[in-house]
Amino acid sequence: MNTATDLILAGALTAVWLAAGLLVETLPTARTARDLRRRTGFMSILVGAGAAVFVTVPVVTGLLPGASAAPAAALLPAVPAMIVLTTTRRRLSQIRRGAGAFATAPLAPLPPGLRAAAAHPLIAVPVQVTGLVTLVGLPIAAGVVTLPGSDAAGIGITVVGVAVVATAVRAALRHDRLSVPAVVRPTRMPRELTRAG
Repeated sequence: MNTATDLILAGALTAVWLAAGLLVETLPTARTARDLRRRTGFMSILVGAGAAVFVTVPVVTGLLPGASAAPAAALLPAVPAMIVLTTTRRRLSQIRRGAGAFATAPLAPLPPGLRAAAAHPLIAVPVQVTGLVTLVGLPIAAGVVTLPGSDAAGIGITVVGVAVVATAVRAALRHDRLSVPAVVRPTRMPRELTRAG
């Protein structure tokens, strides 16, 4: 068993996704559109790097002799990572394009609509959940926890599940607070239209 290689691969996966989870938290706090554009660019790079590490894990473990726990450790965060690659990445591109529209006024304050879009739960939650789940993969890669049938694995998954729910609720409340409420009030029709009707 290549424990050192497994730990290096699982550690790289964890480092990339935790860095992305920390960076995605700062998107709604950007002061200018230029700052938001720069942060979403870094986020896209980190998401791409995270996807590259996912691909690297089975390739490296397949080339090395002996059993490896790294694929099992990488399998756990694969589901939220797929959501990031299919949904979050598209939203990040839209926000980056929206922030790029303000390139002629780089010091202009960030519009409330872009701030709310940057705080959308489908951006923050999948990235942060992927980072949290990669933490569970570290003891699996080290050989401390075996799947399936381990009590420690069940406890770890339960703790991560609670953290996922808390992250989702927090992101939803944050998005709701930053969203601009759209209040539509009925208005009277102009007299000309009323007479024409």
